[in-house]
Amino acid sequence: MTPDGLITSEFDDTAILEEQEPGDAELADLELVVLDMAGTTVVDDGLVERAFERAAEAAGIAETPDELVRALDYVRETMGQSKITVFRALTGDEDQAQHANAVFESAYAELAADEGLRAVPGAERLIRRLREDGVKVVLTTGFSRATQDAVLDALGWRDIADLTLSPADAGRGRPFPDLPLTALLRTGGTSVDGMVVVGDTASDIASGLAAGAGLVVGVLTGGRDPIAPLAHLGRANVMSKAEFTRVKSVADLDAAIARANGKTVMLDFYADWCVSCKEMEKLTFSDPRIKSTFADMVLLQADVTANDEDDKAMLRRFKLFGPPGIIFFDKQGREVQGRRVIGYQDADKFLRSLNLASTS
Repeated sequence: MTPDGLITSEFDDTAILEEQEPGDAELADLELVVLDMAGTTVVDDGLVERAFERAAEAAGIAETPDELVRALDYVRETMGQSKITVFRALTGDEDQAQHANAVFESAYAELAADEGLRAVPGAERLIRRLREDGVKVVLTTGFSRATQDAVLDALGWRDIADLTLSPADAGRGRPFPDLPLTALLRTGGTSVDGMVVVGDTASDIASGLAAGAGLVVGVLTGGRDPIAPLAHLGRANVMSKAEFTRVKSVADLDAAIARANGKTVMLDFYADWCVSCKEMEKLTFSDPRIKSTFADMVLLQADVTANDEDDKAMLRRFKLFGPPGIIFFDKQGREVQGRRVIGYQDADKFLRSLNLASTS
């Protein structure tokens, strides 16, 4: 555990509980701990991505290498969310999404059987210690119930927790608050203040925040970037509100481009759960050189967090699976071809992208 109390590469139950004496008020207030599975308490080893590649090929989601790269980027950004929801966003077709999800579940089970699954060091000990101290423990996942059960069986964890939940058990998956709130209700919890939510992805953290949990913990066991789970997830950064004009629909976008008065336009696709979007805001857009270049541009932002019909229409227009994605338009309002930015770029690389887009 780090000096500021963040769990890093393993769960240290001693660090969490050692100083608590029986009857301690702080521990007595803790009623429920909601733990994510893959990447948080269960070592992932890239199984999710590899299973997705098989599903993408079988379902025809990505027909070219570039499409596969973009699809994988989207999968990484939505780690922790319900897998069928992810496939629906990628395909836009229910039958294709169901087929892809079925292949994914089968591929994950096969990979897990071939290579084995193992718990994150200290996770099982922590769960048992919490329950011994009277704290309820619920394991949650973005997998289907069938895959969750297979993981539990592989680890011998069928009876380790008070309850296990999949998105279908709660109504909606992450980043919605349904999983933690269902856990609280089913375990007889009395207040969200007594609930702790622990996960390794932006979606885990957003779900805990949305549920109003008394404490939300981002662990670094499975995250791609240790900055993202701990950096005010689920809230738009001040810079985006100050500098960008939000456009909700295709009509809003067209109108904003028409009002650009001969300036280059930049359209940024953003979502609260998008890790790379937050990295761009925090680490790239804040660079003084970037801000200086922005001064001569019209900055638009499409927030597709809700994934509603307007959001889907915006993504379809540009054939994007989801954020992060940045589109540039020239002084005549036409897209600058070949200059899209997909995924995270640091300040130096993004400055080159801006200059190329502005001079094209």
